[in-house]
Amino acid sequence: MTDPRVTVVVITHNRRDELLRTLDELARLPERPPVIVTDNASADGTAEAVTRLHPRVTLLTPGRNLGAAGRNPAVRLARTPYVAFCDDDSWWEPGSLGRAADLLDRHARLAAVTARIVVEPGGREDPIVAELRDSPIRGPAWLPGPALGSFLAAATVLRRDAFLAAGGFSERLWLGGEEELLATDLATEGWWLAYVPELTAHHAPSRARDSTLRRVHGLRNTLWFCWLRRPAGRALRRTLFLARTVPHDRASLRAFAEAAAGVPWVLRERRVVPSAVEARLRLLDETQRRSTARRYVG
Repeated sequence: MTDPRVTVVVITHNRRDELLRTLDELARLPERPPVIVTDNASADGTAEAVTRLHPRVTLLTPGRNLGAAGRNPAVRLARTPYVAFCDDDSWWEPGSLGRAADLLDRHARLAAVTARIVVEPGGREDPIVAELRDSPIRGPAWLPGPALGSFLAAATVLRRDAFLAAGGFSERLWLGGEEELLATDLATEGWWLAYVPELTAHHAPSRARDSTLRRVHGLRNTLWFCWLRRPAGRALRRTLFLARTVPHDRASLRAFAEAAAGVPWVLRERRVVPSAVEARLRLLDETQRRSTARRYVG
């Protein structure tokens, strides 16, 4: 059941063994998708291991850690209409890529479909799935599932042309909540995103992660996103809410300091979204305030 419509794009940094497991899982998929890996300057022999053990995989080695933007050159290199993202500790369930491509074929204004995420070992449903399933955004009747305001890159198949036209992932945001800005820019261009529970992605969270650094970047990027795209009043309210509710520690102070240092370029690149898109973002504000799956802790 080879399927020529989807390329899988993986970014990695110093997680050789986890990446090799992911590539093993992808190699067993019935769709037989082409796979492109961007090695973000790993120092653990990742590139050598991929070349030796998975010679059919296309390997990109930019020579520095591009973060989430490491996906951009891989998407540009892909020659399929759709791209499925993977992290080095996640993989797709057999058949999901083909079903995702069918949906994107069927719906011309659908930019991306996000899968149900199960956590390994054990196969329990990730807590974020409840938020995807209960999204407050109301989309057109033709959507194959609940409309989303953002997506999770490690569990999403996107339309390649829409991704490239929107500029891909921001190099400035690097990594941590980088999807929100891209998703909003896609919505501004008239695209829709959907959660489709019939699709499944598996995630075996890596232990090789700096949760504090991830919190710093996630909080900083949330602030930048608000300042880049939200009306001034909404951006200020969101900033004050975060200042009140995040842990008052060095990590949060660092996040706010890094965000403040970016104000000059943020003001240069600020582009407020249309009112229809802002209305969707307002619907998500309350969901994010109540979220137990997304908190700036660690």
